Amino acid sequence: MTELKCNYINGLWQPTEGAAENRSPANPDDLIGLYARGTAADVVKAIEAAQAAQLGWAAASPQLRSNVLRRAGDLLLAKVEEMGRLLAREEGKTLAEAKGEALRAAQLFHFYAGEALRNPGEKLASLRDSVEAEVTREPLGVVGLITPWNFPIAIPAWKTAPALAAGNAVILKPADQTPACAHLLAQILAEAGCPAGVFNLVMGRGSEIGAALVNHPGVAAISFTGSERVGRGIALDCARGMKKVQLEMGGKNPMIVTAQADLDLAVAACLNGAFFSTGQRCTASSRLIVEAPVHDAFVEKLAAAMTALRVGDPLDPATQIGPVVSEGQLAGNLDYVRIAADEGCEVLGGQRLNRPGSFQSPALFLGARNSMRVAQEEIFGPCAAVIAVADFEEAVAVANDTQFGLSSGICTGSLREATEFRRRSKAGMVMVNLPTAGVDYHVPFGGRGASSLGGREQGRMAMDFYTAVKTAYTFAG
Repeated sequence: MTELKCNYINGLWQPTEGAAENRSPANPDDLIGLYARGTAADVVKAIEAAQAAQLGWAAASPQLRSNVLRRAGDLLLAKVEEMGRLLAREEGKTLAEAKGEALRAAQLFHFYAGEALRNPGEKLASLRDSVEAEVTREPLGVVGLITPWNFPIAIPAWKTAPALAAGNAVILKPADQTPACAHLLAQILAEAGCPAGVFNLVMGRGSEIGAALVNHPGVAAISFTGSERVGRGIALDCARGMKKVQLEMGGKNPMIVTAQADLDLAVAACLNGAFFSTGQRCTASSRLIVEAPVHDAFVEKLAAAMTALRVGDPLDPATQIGPVVSEGQLAGNLDYVRIAADEGCEVLGGQRLNRPGSFQSPALFLGARNSMRVAQEEIFGPCAAVIAVADFEEAVAVANDTQFGLSSGICTGSLREATEFRRRSKAGMVMVNLPTAGVDYHVPFGGRGASSLGGREQGRMAMDFYTAVKTAYTFAG
């Protein structure tokens, strides 16, 4: 009989009435585990536990918080192989990518172990005689973290670590499709000595668990990564509840290839950005905007490289692209392949592969126009639209013609074009001669427009969201 993986509330593994099977998208016969499917009542228990524990955690020495985060990072580092295999089975990333993500989670905890010791403030001379002014940062209280399935350990890490470093108590609600990595993170934090109630894990459906977190008055802030549609609803609910909110949502990221580009470098960057991680990244290069003089040569090279990509078992070291995360996601991807053809694109690839599991060949939509649905709506799969433009000016205009603004890129050998694009791109992150996907943990992550709302994630700037600013005046006369 398969053991039930329980929610983690107030330092205890607590069962609930519901449960769900977690199966690999690469092999439906691979049962990863049976995971608790919590209820709104479980959320209330977690909030009450977090409220009771948070004051002591906030009052504790910064060194204590740092030590817990450092130990968690050490434990994650020791479990990179285990976590990587679990992640590859659960989400479908290749084993190499999965191990890299597990390593990133460890690095994030180590980084924020340092930030726990650095809580800078300011002491300023007041404009009034004999008055001192001091600006400090304090924790918010209880924060709810709602994370997606595409980075099932990295995103929980980059939300949880700064929240704990700042002195908050946390309730983590992972994606329903990928609970296993979050469950292992809860085990690691418990082993690292995180006090009971400071970190809580409640697994289950977003419609119930997420809604309960967002609408409970005991939760001071919500950090959400997921779809734009769900994010907009969370923003409205948080506004009604006067909660602090941070949203990371969709992207329709452009990669410009100019006539000055090294085509081999451009193909490598676009291949990585569009298709690796099965295209299941909010920073994926989903619009390839190519200047006319190099369009045909670029498409020929990219199509050949795409066709040569090996799609298969994520645990096979030779695999370059694993499965789509679920049958539902695959069905949506295949709908967009049909839409691309209906809109007039020439479609290369994109078929469901004839093998067990949710496998799809990568796809290029040639002859796309930026007004098409496949060039404006986030697909979140291994699909990229190729848009031909006359020159650099048109390329920049097309790149910015989207509701999203997360990541953008340019491949060019011209310093002038690179500098101009960095200045004029309406995106939160700009890449030059690099894939649009792939970021460092010590600098801010986030976008503009419909991609992001609220404070930035990662780096020191992440601490801004998880703290409240207090200005204190003291009469010293």
